[in-house]
Amino acid sequence: MLNKVWDPKTARILCTALIFALGLAFLHAARETLTLFLFAILFAYFIAPLVSRLEKPLRGRVQAIGAVYLILIALLVGLGFLVGPKIASEGNALATSLPSLLGKAGSGELVSQVGQKHGWSEARQAQIQNFFISHKDVILGYGRVIGQKLAEPAQHIWWLILIPILSLFFLKDGRSIGENLVAMGRAPEERKTLRGIVGDVHVMLGSYIRAQLILASLTLVVYTLVLSILHLRYALILGPLAGISEFIPVVGPAIAAIIVFVIAVLTSYPHLIWLVLFLAIWRLLQDYVNAPRIMGKSLEISPLVQILAVLAGGEIAGVVGALISVPAVATLRILWKRLTSEKEADAPITPIPGEKSRR
Repeated sequence: MLNKVWDPKTARILCTALIFALGLAFLHAARETLTLFLFAILFAYFIAPLVSRLEKPLRGRVQAIGAVYLILIALLVGLGFLVGPKIASEGNALATSLPSLLGKAGSGELVSQVGQKHGWSEARQAQIQNFFISHKDVILGYGRVIGQKLAEPAQHIWWLILIPILSLFFLKDGRSIGENLVAMGRAPEERKTLRGIVGDVHVMLGSYIRAQLILASLTLVVYTLVLSILHLRYALILGPLAGISEFIPVVGPAIAAIIVFVIAVLTSYPHLIWLVLFLAIWRLLQDYVNAPRIMGKSLEISPLVQILAVLAGGEIAGVVGALISVPAVATLRILWKRLTSEKEADAPITPIPGEKSRR
């Protein structure tokens, strides 16, 4: 009777489900700490190539890490002295004028200004004004939600100190950490599988971070230069914002383009057509010329899956979750691919009728 009630196979399934549920609960409870460590790992991958290049000339990995950190500090200090005051002044001006600009948009006054500059008819201006006035609460509500989402990273500003500190340990002990992960395998086959997974994730993260950094730098420079040439206000704020948004695949660049266009409309920018042409042409260049050449096949994830990953990551952990969602999905893909390939390799080969088995 007891055997009928307590089936060992059912018990193993229940225990596995319980362990899986506890693991998910732990990940959810410790998501901020785990996200901090993930950012530290990504930062370590960002500077690892330079550390490896300096390791031999400086005769030691610790010396190379110290030299790279000194170089980064010098660059940040230099950029701060060169463009820091200008960026700060533009940021303060944007923060001060944004409430009044939004008020003009909600009252319809901004539509009249834009319509007069572009020669819109009074009937067309009235239609647009009525639309903005009737949907004022909805528009302002979306604005507040977007502002709250964008302000979330400011709550973790102290991470800017912790991330480089934690990255020191990953840079110094990264190889031994990888070997310890491989040593967790009990059998030679398991260790071989773990070694392949660790190697694949290492290559994927390294190439992904470097590619994203190059794409973000290109966007930052091009946006800042072109918006300055077009005499759009707050170009020194919008350019870096567009560069940072490049780290969120697919969704980030679209949001950055919308923000640039909205700021142009709110400031009554007279050359909207040229601005829209630039935004469209640059997006085409990034997506179909620069990204395929720079990114290559480091992820092998379709754009649809990237969008779903970004949206899910943003829903779970806000902007931070959106930033790390695509590398996390790429890592899961590597795990699945490696494990399934090992199972297929171990599966017996069915011989063709009339031939001898190859095993």
